[in-house]
Amino acid sequence: MTFQLKRHHLITQSRGVALFLSAALLTAHAPCAEAQYAGATTQYAGPATTAASTTLDKLVADLKHGGYVIVLRHGTTNANQADTDPFHLDNISAQRVLSDDGRAVARKVGDAFRKLGIPLGDVYSSEFNRASETAQLVSGKSPTTTPDLTEGGLVVSPAENARRAKALKTLATLVPAAGVNTLIVTHKPNILDAFGKDWFDSKEGEASVFKPDGSKDLLVARVQATDWIKAAGDRD
Repeated sequence: MTFQLKRHHLITQSRGVALFLSAALLTAHAPCAEAQYAGATTQYAGPATTAASTTLDKLVADLKHGGYVIVLRHGTTNANQADTDPFHLDNISAQRVLSDDGRAVARKVGDAFRKLGIPLGDVYSSEFNRASETAQLVSGKSPTTTPDLTEGGLVVSPAENARRAKALKTLATLVPAAGVNTLIVTHKPNILDAFGKDWFDSKEGEASVFKPDGSKDLLVARVQATDWIKAAGDRD
């Protein structure tokens, strides 16, 4: 298993929200106490206000007890499609949708969650089909779809895009029901607006795992879809 190391810095914004910001690779800098687990971009920040060493196994063990919010960017889509009718979200034929590979990977992530014993409670998603289908395939249940998680782009006002970003951020601060984790499936622009510039490289299928306390959305990890699948496969 390959390990990479990155440094995160905790900053506090005026709203009192703590965010971890990625810095340069450890190989180019002095050592720190924080370990990255398997996968090129899977990183663990630790459920605390300082970085903590851990492994993907430790994260999975924590998730088994519930209490986390998993914000997932929808799965891989067909790059030759576009949303040509964004005012009518029931017109799926006019949307960019999951590719066959995107559907297959989402199913495998869902299988991995179940095999690893990661319980999911509430499931929310964007109204776009690529997000709601990802949520369905991962969780095995129909998600609650909401405009709050739907990509607005240029068809809604800047004020509405800002409102949606705030809504996503707020949802990530809510403590799940006892013993389960909340799953949220949305889009890169929403994630970037809500959590900051470090998510500019967020990949399709990537999960950002937060440990909420009711007022803050403390980042614990960013995990790629392939890492969940590999973690489950390693236990065969």
